[in-house]
Amino acid sequence: MKPVIFGLSGPTLTSDERAFFAEARPAGYILFKRNCLDRQQLRALTDELRTLEGRSDVAILVDQEGGRVARLGPPEWPAFPAGPDFDRLYDIAPMSAIEAARANAQALGLMMAEVGITVDCHPILDVIGPGTTEAISIRAFGSEPKRVAALGRATLEGLAAGGVVGVLKHMPGHGRAKVDSHHLLPTVTATAAELEDDLAPFRALAHAPMGMTSHIVFEAWDAERPATMSPTIINDVIRGKIGFDGLLMTDDIDMKALSGTPADKASGAIAAGCDIVLDCWARLDEMVAIADRLDDIAQPSRDRLDRAMATLRPAEGVFADLVAKRDELLAIGA
Repeated sequence: MKPVIFGLSGPTLTSDERAFFAEARPAGYILFKRNCLDRQQLRALTDELRTLEGRSDVAILVDQEGGRVARLGPPEWPAFPAGPDFDRLYDIAPMSAIEAARANAQALGLMMAEVGITVDCHPILDVIGPGTTEAISIRAFGSEPKRVAALGRATLEGLAAGGVVGVLKHMPGHGRAKVDSHHLLPTVTATAAELEDDLAPFRALAHAPMGMTSHIVFEAWDAERPATMSPTIINDVIRGKIGFDGLLMTDDIDMKALSGTPADKASGAIAAGCDIVLDCWARLDEMVAIADRLDDIAQPSRDRLDRAMATLRPAEGVFADLVAKRDELLAIGA
C-alpha cells in the first residue's frame, strides 16, 4: 500500500485508472463533484473501489462541510448549512447550537454512508480572526476557541453516529492566514503564545482518528517551511503540543502554496512526518510519478489508518428527523 489518497477523473473508473490503482494500491480515494452524479452511480463507484481493494473499510473521502464546500449537492442531495450558521446560534443558545451541529453532522453522515463514502474531511477547527481569508471565514465555527472546539466535537460525534469518520482540519490552524493557500503561501507572524488559541480546539479533540495539515508558514515554529513540510511543526507541535496521534494527512498536495512537482511535494511531506499524502486532481501522469517516488506505507502510519477505519460503525438515526431537528434549532438564531 502506498501512503497516498488519489482522486478519480470522472463518475466511473477508466481502464487506465483501474489498472494503475490495482498496481499502486493507494491508501484511499477522494471524491469531488465530477465523481458524484446521483445515488445509484455513486454507490456503484464506491462499491467498485471496495472490490478493487478487496476490503470493505477502504477510506473513501469527500469534502462535505455544508455551504460552499459540498461535493454532494442539489438537486440530487440537499444543501446543508455551513459553520457560521451554528456560530450565530451559539451567540443566543449555546446548547442548542451544539445539538444542531450534532444533528446536522449525523444527517451528513447518513447521506454519505448511503452511497458508500467512509470519511468526511470535516470538522474545520480553524479559529477565525481579523483578516482571515474568506476561504476559511465562510466555513469556520467562529472566533472563540472553546466555541470552535464544542461545535467541532459535536460535529465529529455526529459524523461517527451517521456512519463516517471525521477529519480535523487544518492543523495547526488556518485562521490567521490572510491569503488562500489554494493559490498562495500564507505566512503567520504570531508568537507561540498567541498561537495557543489556534491550537486549543485541536488539543481538545486530539483523540480524533484523522487530521489534516495546513500549507502555512508559522514563523514562531519554522520560518522556512510550511506545516505540511516541516518536521518541527509535525513532530513538536501537532504530535507534541496538540498531542494528536491519529492519521495525519496533508491538505491537497497540488495546492499552489507548495512549490515543486507533485512527486517532490509528496515525498517531502512524508519525509516531514505526514502519514498520508492527499492528491486530488486525478492526473494520471502525476499519480504515477507520486506512486513511483513513495515507498510503501510505514507501519506506524498503516496502524493509524487501520485504527481510524476501525472506528467506523453502523449508521444510526433517521435522516428526515435529524434535518428537522437541526432546522428547528437553527431557526432560533435566524
